[in-house]
Amino acid sequence: MKTLVLAAALLGVFLTQSLANDDINISNKGNVGGDTHQTVNIDNHDNVANINNYNGWNSWNSVWDYNRGLFAARLFHKRACVVSRMNKAVVPSLAQLGTVSHEKKPAAGAPHPRELTYTVTQNKIKNVAQFGKHVEALCKGVPTYYAQEIQGTSLFVDSSGCTGIGILNILGITLCGRITGC
Repeated sequence: MKTLVLAAALLGVFLTQSLANDDINISNKGNVGGDTHQTVNIDNHDNVANINNYNGWNSWNSVWDYNRGLFAARLFHKRACVVSRMNKAVVPSLAQLGTVSHEKKPAAGAPHPRELTYTVTQNKIKNVAQFGKHVEALCKGVPTYYAQEIQGTSLFVDSSGCTGIGILNILGITLCGRITGC
């Protein structure tokens, strides 16, 4: 009987940790000296991370749905949303995201963040619900576009029409294309 109670207690501890949510707040100076504040909310039950970047008009919110292999970013200055496939070879896992986001500064000698570039299609997505409830909740009510990752270095990208979003100090994402909102 004691063994059964001990096993149930240990199972409860492990389940609580694996289904727990992490909320991390990070404040730092932006690359032009302004203040930037990022929050990372991890929902281990749904395998979803919400990353919010507060930087005035350049603020954005994003959803990373690990079950569906998708991410979406709502760009406030564009009044639009962009959805794309996650590159799982580069995007950190939820566990890695939780670990790295608890570190307030990158470790000394840490490599520069990985960079991914996406080109945004010109066709608006008509049914955002097809991407699941998390993406729908983020993008509902604003024009939403699909983006395709550009493999390797591309000399054909016009960087003047690009918007950068970054996850902490671990991943930089550039969305390029004519993104028009409401």
